[in-house]
Amino acid sequence: MATFLGIDYATWWYLAVGGVFTGYAILDGFDLGAGAWHLFFKDDKSRRVALNAVGPVWDGNEVWLVIGSGALFAGFPDVYATVFSAMYIPIMLFLTFLIFRAVSIEFRSKENMSWWRNSWDIAYSVSSIMLAFLLGVVLGNVLQGMNIGADKEFQGSWIEFLNPYAIMVGITTLALLMMHGAIYLIMKTEGRQFIYMTLYVKRAIIFFLVSFGITTVYTLIYFPHLSDRFKEQPLSFVIALMAFLSIANIPRMINKKKYSFSFLFSSVAVALLLIIVAFELYPAIILSTQDPAYTLTVHNASSSEKSLETMLIIAAIGAPLVALYTGFVFWTFKGKVKMDEMSY
Repeated sequence: MATFLGIDYATWWYLAVGGVFTGYAILDGFDLGAGAWHLFFKDDKSRRVALNAVGPVWDGNEVWLVIGSGALFAGFPDVYATVFSAMYIPIMLFLTFLIFRAVSIEFRSKENMSWWRNSWDIAYSVSSIMLAFLLGVVLGNVLQGMNIGADKEFQGSWIEFLNPYAIMVGITTLALLMMHGAIYLIMKTEGRQFIYMTLYVKRAIIFFLVSFGITTVYTLIYFPHLSDRFKEQPLSFVIALMAFLSIANIPRMINKKKYSFSFLFSSVAVALLLIIVAFELYPAIILSTQDPAYTLTVHNASSSEKSLETMLIIAAIGAPLVALYTGFVFWTFKGKVKMDEMSY
């Protein structure tokens, strides 16, 4: 098996796919979270400010989802085929909400009628909430495993994906992204809206901590296999400790009014939680609840070594360019939102 720096190409691609999806969770996560707060703002100006806070970046953030899906297809075609065919209806729902959210942002300010704007406000907020929730539902099903047979096909019904654990992870994900989005809006707003967001973010932190605590306890009791790697390698608890410290630093930085640092720690927390998931599952990608022998792993579900090697070279060139572009956009539109005739 060919390796690079002592790590096989399939594992490198596992890390690459995970890195791209982590980037998506951090970047699109905060504007999904911001959208979830949208109906909490009662006046038109506040809603416009909130929309313009994500306006310059939301479509660029979604590019990371496209890249992640493409990377999954290129590196692990069997996983892509199994997951997308099994979750056909949930994924179609996800894409529907994604379309409604984009249309809502673009159409909302095209007319001045209150019913028009209120309708798109509802569509935007509901779509943002459902997208965050569905991301968690997918993650919950990946964590607990799927009913995959010997032919790598899903053997159950799509309704099985709406199980209690997946719903719990969905709610926790929504809470996490609402906290992440609230911090972002604090950095982008002023005046009364800024004051409201400092109150909302504290509620979001409580919402997240409660849901995260319940989900963690449920996981340890009913899915003990997810903690096996930590038991086998005690040093891996460093990752969990770093995640805990990142989460703990969020309210600490907010109380000190260091909102940029609180956003940084929120982003790190999102990344570390996903790293924990990847670490717990590896080398598995999709666990089979029917028979462990049918589990899709980084080795039995990957593309050929030559394909992986070639694509890793392309990814090594392309990923930094996308990251630089993302950083340039954020730098260009840094600071508080300023309304003008070109605003949403």
